[in-house]
Amino acid sequence: MSARPIKRSLTLHGHRTSVSLEDPFWQEFRRLATARGLSVNDLAAEVDAARGLESGLASAIRVFVLREVKARR
Repeated sequence: MSARPIKRSLTLHGHRTSVSLEDPFWQEFRRLATARGLSVNDLAAEVDAARGLESGLASAIRVFVLREVKARR
């Protein structure tokens, strides 16, 4: 598992964007999307809508994943 960020393309609200996340975050984000019955793009759009302007999408996804993992404990 690489600790280096991996850039992947997403489509949010009909627009293509790219997000760089470390592989463990991508894996958990995909798992969370599947568990909710959503596509990765749809879950990313939800995170994007909730993030506000003070953080980037990659940071917002990391915080989202961290909160979800902590909530499972």
